[in-house]
Amino acid sequence: MSFIELGLSEAIARAVTEHGYTIPTPIQTQAIPAVLAGGDLLAGAQTGTGKTAGFTLPILHRLSAAAANSATSARPIRALILTPTRELAAQVEESVRTYGKYVKLTSTVIFGGVGINPQIKLLKHGVDILVATPGRLLDHMQQGTVDLSKIEILVLDEADRMLDMGFIKDIRRILAALPKKRQNLLFSATFSDEIKTLADGLLNAPAMIEVARRNSTVEIIAQKIHPVDRDRKHPLLTHLIKTNQWSQVLVFTRTKHGANKLVEQLGKDSITALAIHGNKSQSARTRALAEFKDGSLQVLVATDIAARGIDIDQLPHVVNYDLPNIPEDYVHRIGRTGRAGATGEAVSLVCVDEHEMLKDIEKLIKRTLPKEIIAGFEPDPNARAQPIQLRSGNGNGNGGGRGRPQGRTAVAKSRPAPAAQPHGPAKTFGGNGTSRPSAPRRSGGRGR
Repeated sequence: MSFIELGLSEAIARAVTEHGYTIPTPIQTQAIPAVLAGGDLLAGAQTGTGKTAGFTLPILHRLSAAAANSATSARPIRALILTPTRELAAQVEESVRTYGKYVKLTSTVIFGGVGINPQIKLLKHGVDILVATPGRLLDHMQQGTVDLSKIEILVLDEADRMLDMGFIKDIRRILAALPKKRQNLLFSATFSDEIKTLADGLLNAPAMIEVARRNSTVEIIAQKIHPVDRDRKHPLLTHLIKTNQWSQVLVFTRTKHGANKLVEQLGKDSITALAIHGNKSQSARTRALAEFKDGSLQVLVATDIAARGIDIDQLPHVVNYDLPNIPEDYVHRIGRTGRAGATGEAVSLVCVDEHEMLKDIEKLIKRTLPKEIIAGFEPDPNARAQPIQLRSGNGNGNGGGRGRPQGRTAVAKSRPAPAAQPHGPAKTFGGNGTSRPSAPRRSGGRGR
């Protein structure tokens, strides 16, 4: 089935084709007609499935079919897309611009990390589609610099992550400012009780889509565990990178401090690495992501939340330097590789402190991960588990909002998490439909 056959206009389909895609992914095949029909939608999908195009393409079609005639008067905001992080917001808006190339619609993205005044100017002129993180949007609402009274379509992207990050109160305040009559689209990797509660209060008789069996991980991703002592993880990572000649590696750490420390250690080993997390300036985060995507940066070290929105075609290697304390985050992490039909490898460096976390992950994905001890890095059989620092500072690397959990420590036992909804095999059109980052041309904000 083609994009035209799904009901999209020739102008939008042409932009998609020019970007190199001809066959919709499973979620696009289901979501595009549902959104075009005008009803509410609840969709279970992760990044990497093509979900962003699944809602941006039909939104572009619907809005362009009834586009404002005047190109000079201020345009009302007609579609609002909320995302949990700055990186994801930037990529979603880039997708809007890419696929809206031949339609007369305007878009902008607003988030924290840069000045708010350029945003105020853009919003005053008017845009059709606004992509935003909740905290910065509330800043504009409080200052009276954004008008949401004409919203026709609302999208909550990665709603589960927004709830994890403590955005629920912000979201409710935003919802209260929107017109009662509108189309609502909610995308989530999991359908936890909290998501179901949010959906029940937000959606009206929604269509429901799930693109893959829950609790499964992508079969084309080769997963394995390297047991190692906690103080030998860094030397082992260096060994793996140099021995295997890895040229592009995404490494996950549990804390922002851990990410910074690892970057410093890898630098001493002549391995180019940069960190991406909530304490980094937006310009530093954008630069690091750009260099990693274009291949000039060998290793990108990220915390879980900061990594939301990282969408890289053909990413070959993901390393869990620290196991996540929330099992579903393991599925999110490894889903950064093995996209668009490509193969990928996910390696986890596991010390004695993380054995309980590993059990919870294996229980979630319903399989035992193969273990391979690397010669010279054999773990001490008499080592005893120590408490693990689960989060540092005021969160674990957020890019977009307030109300984040405070730092806490715990013995190596992770809390239960809702069943993960991994992404399905995206044959030809995966992720956000973009292959490279660009610094948002319309962005700004202070630390949201």
